[in-house]
Amino acid sequence: MNPIFSRSALGAAAFSAACGPALAQSGAALSEVTITGNPLGSTELIVPATQLSGDALLLRQKSTIGETLDGLPGVSSTYFGPNSSRPIIRGLDGDRIRILQNSGASIDASGLSFDHAVPVDPLVVERVEVLRGPGALQYGGSAVGGVVNLIDHRIHGEPLFDAQGGVTGRAALRYGGAERERSGSALLETGTDKFNLHIDAFRRRTADTRVPVELECTRPSSPTLARRICNSESESDGLAVGGTLLFDKGYLGLSTSGFNSVYGTVAEDEVTIDLKSRRTALEGEWRGLRGPFQSVKVQGSHTDYRHTEFEGPDAGTLFTNNGNDLRIEARQTSWGALNGVVGLQFDRNRFGADGAEAFAPFSRTRQRALFAYEELTTGWGKLSLGGRVESVRVSSLGNPNVDRFEVGSRSFNPRSLAVGALVKLSTQWDFTANLASTERAPKDYELFANGPHVATAAYEVGDSALSKEKSTNLDLGVAWWSGPNRFAVNVFANRFRNFIALESTGNLRSEEGERNPTDPGAEAFPEFAYKGVPARFHGLEASGSVRLLQSAATVDLELTGDLVRATNRDTWQPLPRIAPARAGAALVVASGPWGGRVGLTRAAGQDRVPAGEQATPGYTLFNAAVTYKVKAGPSTLQLFARLDNLTDRLAYSATSILTQTAPGKAPLGGRRLKVGAQASF
Repeated sequence: MNPIFSRSALGAAAFSAACGPALAQSGAALSEVTITGNPLGSTELIVPATQLSGDALLLRQKSTIGETLDGLPGVSSTYFGPNSSRPIIRGLDGDRIRILQNSGASIDASGLSFDHAVPVDPLVVERVEVLRGPGALQYGGSAVGGVVNLIDHRIHGEPLFDAQGGVTGRAALRYGGAERERSGSALLETGTDKFNLHIDAFRRRTADTRVPVELECTRPSSPTLARRICNSESESDGLAVGGTLLFDKGYLGLSTSGFNSVYGTVAEDEVTIDLKSRRTALEGEWRGLRGPFQSVKVQGSHTDYRHTEFEGPDAGTLFTNNGNDLRIEARQTSWGALNGVVGLQFDRNRFGADGAEAFAPFSRTRQRALFAYEELTTGWGKLSLGGRVESVRVSSLGNPNVDRFEVGSRSFNPRSLAVGALVKLSTQWDFTANLASTERAPKDYELFANGPHVATAAYEVGDSALSKEKSTNLDLGVAWWSGPNRFAVNVFANRFRNFIALESTGNLRSEEGERNPTDPGAEAFPEFAYKGVPARFHGLEASGSVRLLQSAATVDLELTGDLVRATNRDTWQPLPRIAPARAGAALVVASGPWGGRVGLTRAAGQDRVPAGEQATPGYTLFNAAVTYKVKAGPSTLQLFARLDNLTDRLAYSATSILTQTAPGKAPLGGRRLKVGAQASF
């Protein structure tokens, strides 16, 4: 299947950073709705949006969502080694980026700490949609930086077969890479025009990641010095089943999934995490209604998440996060050129951390929200207006085994508003503008943290008096296309009046919380406190694709680049973990069943860091890929190989906390070849 391109003024910007259409067979790109970017189903998006699917996703897939998306314009990753990585969008990370599953909440502990993994494997994701900037307020007030929606079609609201029924599926195997991956995944779908049944499963095993430099390791039974990242191996597996009943005017579906992973945390040579997540989702839609609404969609889910951190064979801290979410979305009956969606969202989760590294208390968060999105089509383009009003209550329940935590509750009422416009300058040019005012309620750990946090190598202290985080975001974009030739550029500016940052206080804390301990034998951590500061983020994203040759084969030149600048306007110091200026170029060739690609990515050195932090050197990484497809009737066998870091260059991620807390311990992978095969029918 060819990768699918969703045309929009800003959506083009990230597509060419994917593996590219020329890695598939040559042919016309198909149009696909980016549902996260426009709940009304429009293919022309005002907000900056990107989607990955098909070959583009197949060749980018890595063991984490963050690393899979890293390199798209405006998107980097937190890179806590090869097993734990969340996306960073336009310099914003953690809980400012909302990760969804099929537009529903994904509940875990990955926003709490860099070493906590997202419990979804890219092997079983069919499409990823990325929104840059606060253009998806209908999905959560915390989505100040953007949204990543992972779509797996376990509940499919449209018939996949006719009344006679049928079966489709695919299976894939992978081997190699710097981590010596051995993985397999399979998907099976069957049904008729009245029901769909979906089953998917995966299994992944990796070894310690190979790097271009010798590193020390204190883990028992491991070499004390090797060209490997110590304690970076992993084992993961998962299984999911989903079923959908289809009616003349809607559908009702139920799915259940399990995810298990045991992985090394990289920062400490003998610490591993045993993660388990169970999620049940219910989804239904009723269409063809009369009156003010033409359809109503309901989504709900329940998640049980837990992971245990082991120090050698001994169980240490247990983290849990159990929650429910409910979303009701009603699409309005069209009123001339005006269309819209209104909805309600309810979220409730209970977090717990029990053990020596419990730096945050047991807590409970409840959220209710009303949102609306309206779109007016005009002769010259369209206008959009979106708003969200929330009621959030965050409660610290303390910890029966730790007496240093504050017990209490805070309530917040965030309000957010976004307006946008798409102007068709000509048949080949689009201009877009988006302006948003957003508010975010502080998270539980930002309010009530009080303890040593190994992932940040700091003693973190929350502030229960924090106020809402407020920001104003402006995004301007222009896009041009002519046949296979495309160009897009975005510029953005985001100003925070109360950016909740984690900043050094200059003090030291003992593990028990004593400030500036006098005992010379006591382990001490630098103290960092959450506080609201004025901040500014601004930058640009650009991409282009030029057809150089079109005959028996096609040859395209793809170019990408991005830049982010982030400043604490209180101290005028740079904010930490911001990606440096990046640029990429690739030649992409397609001829019949063959596809090939050779390219490079250049990351500048990042010396714009806060006082006292280390600069990160720049690097250039070369890569190549080849694919081959064999078709036999409705079945397809695709063989693929990807070679990364051809020159075996030593490189470090400027957006990884490990670059500061464990310098030299976790470089990016060295020269690596990964091969695979995928069969579909």
